[in-house]
Amino acid sequence: MRLLILGTGGMANSHALAFAKIDGVELVAAVDVDPSRARSFADMHGIARVFTSLDDAIAWGEFDAATNVTPDKAHHPTTLALIAAGKHVLCEKPLAENYDKAAEMAEAAERAGVVNMVNLTYRNVAPLQRARELVLAGEIGRVRHLEASYLQSWLVSKAWGDWASESKWLWRLSTKHGSNGVLGDVGIHILDFAGYGAGSAVERVFARLKAFDKAPDNRIGEYDLDANDSFAMTAEFENGAMGVIHASRWATGHLNELRLRLHGDKGALEVFHTPDGSLLKGCLGADVEKAIWRDLDAGTVPTNHQRFAAAVAERQAVDPGFRHAANLQKVLDLAIETEKERRELEVAEALSVEEERAAVGS
Repeated sequence: MRLLILGTGGMANSHALAFAKIDGVELVAAVDVDPSRARSFADMHGIARVFTSLDDAIAWGEFDAATNVTPDKAHHPTTLALIAAGKHVLCEKPLAENYDKAAEMAEAAERAGVVNMVNLTYRNVAPLQRARELVLAGEIGRVRHLEASYLQSWLVSKAWGDWASESKWLWRLSTKHGSNGVLGDVGIHILDFAGYGAGSAVERVFARLKAFDKAPDNRIGEYDLDANDSFAMTAEFENGAMGVIHASRWATGHLNELRLRLHGDKGALEVFHTPDGSLLKGCLGADVEKAIWRDLDAGTVPTNHQRFAAAVAERQAVDPGFRHAANLQKVLDLAIETEKERRELEVAEALSVEEERAAVGS
């Protein structure tokens, strides 16, 4: 696979390093509107060609696939251009800023028959994969209740840099710069984490969002700091489970922590993940009676980068694909609507309305 890296900001380094380790993958080009950043990135990773325009890179065309690591608002136009050129695409999350754009991307990829995948990175967490296997095998019985959280503290810590002076953080706090806040940024991660682990999709959703005061007039330079910093969501899943899902950038003491608790009528599981590692615990069988928890071996799993490369080599579909990410985006869009309307919304009903509108439009 000859791979082009689109966008050479911070996240692009992790993509380049991960793909460089995979046999048969060659990093052939880098694209960024900033020529000095693109050249520096290419030199760092031994990439021969540099472009400052995606159109120029597509005109050159000597690549099979692209990993799209541009800012959120650029995912839609750039990915559509790559699909139109017949290129396979791994796109960073969220797939797009809203469901309509995400669905358009999914439909375009399906029509073109290209391999499409969204980098929901926590699919790389082996305990999550093992928890899902146990749930689907009926080891905890019927899932009744789940709790999921994604906690970050970069608004109260400089461990990742000074958010108040760095554009790579400030844009995430500004809706006019394409951000849907913590809901759009990590909400898609924890929603996928919860639904994938529980083996079920969200059926109904109700959410509250909040942006806290962070600067005088909540503005720093060109950035209006109006995107939500925290959200709390209740959700009902198609398998009947009730869930509580929340995330915040104000979670003092938690740099980057995901947790999922799954409670069934025969047992329970807990997945815990931080930058230092992850674990899986279970309360199963006879241990249920006395609420005894034990560590479970989760083994290892291939990374998203490895699975994408394999899918391209085999020309086969891979999960999580664009359609899955679009459906997650619909839940996030509805969460924003529930905040405005102060009422619960049903996902299937909203999706059917969108399909009817699309049919009328065509």
